[in-house]
Amino acid sequence: MENSVIILDFGSQYTQLIARRVRECNVYSEIVPYNISCRELLNKKPKAIIFSGGPSSLSKKNVPLCDKKITQLGIPILGICYGMQLLARFNQGKVSASPIREYGKASLQTRKKDGLFANLSSNLIVWMSHTDKVSKLPLGFEAIAFTQNSSIAAFKNKEKKLYGVQFHPEVVHTPKGKKIIHNFLYKIADCKKNWTMKSVIKHSISSIRKQVADKKVICALSGGVDSSVLAILLHKAIGHQLHCIFVNNGLLRKDEGEKVVKTFKTHYNINLKYIRAEKRFLKRLKGIIDPEKKRKIIGHEFIQVFQEEAKKIGPVNFLAQGTLYPDVIESYSAHSGKSGPSATIKSHHNVGGLPKKMKLTLIEPFRNLFKDEVREIGITLNLPQEIIWRHPFPGPGLAIRIIGSVSPERIKILQAADTIVIEEIKKAGFYKKTWQAFAVLLPIKSVGVMGDARTYENVIALRAVTSLDGMTADWVKLPYDLLGKISNRIINQVKGVNRIVYDISSKPPSTIEWE
Repeated sequence: MENSVIILDFGSQYTQLIARRVRECNVYSEIVPYNISCRELLNKKPKAIIFSGGPSSLSKKNVPLCDKKITQLGIPILGICYGMQLLARFNQGKVSASPIREYGKASLQTRKKDGLFANLSSNLIVWMSHTDKVSKLPLGFEAIAFTQNSSIAAFKNKEKKLYGVQFHPEVVHTPKGKKIIHNFLYKIADCKKNWTMKSVIKHSISSIRKQVADKKVICALSGGVDSSVLAILLHKAIGHQLHCIFVNNGLLRKDEGEKVVKTFKTHYNINLKYIRAEKRFLKRLKGIIDPEKKRKIIGHEFIQVFQEEAKKIGPVNFLAQGTLYPDVIESYSAHSGKSGPSATIKSHHNVGGLPKKMKLTLIEPFRNLFKDEVREIGITLNLPQEIIWRHPFPGPGLAIRIIGSVSPERIKILQAADTIVIEEIKKAGFYKKTWQAFAVLLPIKSVGVMGDARTYENVIALRAVTSLDGMTADWVKLPYDLLGKISNRIINQVKGVNRIVYDISSKPPSTIEWE
């Protein structure tokens, strides 16, 4: 794509953040393995290149190195942390172990107020994370910023259009970091502001129509953000050539199936097959406690149901799924440089592992998008706010929020408790402030007193977390009065529950879901 920024990934935990910050400046960005060839890179027609940071040290052997020729193409490059050190090494500079490791906030003094630091203060707070530093300037470069521990915290070679910063401008801990990236894109690389969700929608619709022609497309609709936005985009592109399949496995939130049908079949007039398969799923799950077995049973049964229904539709050529950019990025290692997943159906695909014999071609309009960008598309397409801001819901559904065996009775208890959690969090204005909030039914019972009588009933755990992408998360400090309301309502209104506990663990070491 023209006017794009290509990010070479050297293994930094912040690489995705770099891509997000560039896109927030309305410029398309794409992450590639560090060992991409010059030819492959040039085929992408980049307007600028960014070298990410990384955990490696140039003082050691077998570290990730890109093709040096990339730095000689005349394309503007910004090296971040390890990326800066690499630019120094390629241009006869020197990188040495720093006697004082810089980690955390640091005060940066800028020597030049043009280019990277245009319209910024000469004293900036930045986020450092390194053990090595540039100890000798590369030939033809000049230092443009310093810190107490590093005389070369940023440098530039204006003629070669090579720039480097030792800190991380992409993280929120560098308050003016986005402005620095903005300056690189517009004042140095001369990028254009042409990456908007309206342009993405227009391009996607045109591409889908060209690819599909007059053939049929099936889409597994779950009611979540990604599949819902995908369904509306596809419907806008190809109308009734789209066939959505919604499978109610009995493990959904309360009244979920009816809500999805009302939204998509009635309101949007989409071809939607609503399959009620609760009994067959629950029959297979009876007595199963191990969470991995639950997942495999649910996945296998979904394949069977989906395949049965797809055959009834008639000849189908395409399968649409809401694969997101993080899924693609995580499919390769920065150190192996392996490319992403194949564009043909494999048994491990996230639609549910459809068999190869179905021979469906994938349509993945969102494979270059982040979740917040998909939400933006949903807003542009006027999807209901309830769908756009819906919290992530696990593929296996309530089966992995019921710790232990799954039964109709336990599902009913958890559905009722979960409904109360969501209702109260929405009333208190915390729904959009949290990444996920839900109830978990524990496999234990506790003694209680209700109406002067002894009870021995179930325990519900509450979980609410904040996160940017689900990779890391922290528990939400919900107000005590809100927790009290949730607890009182569940205990008083949900028969079979007499105790509520609140999960205050972060990810890592815990996961967001309990199973």
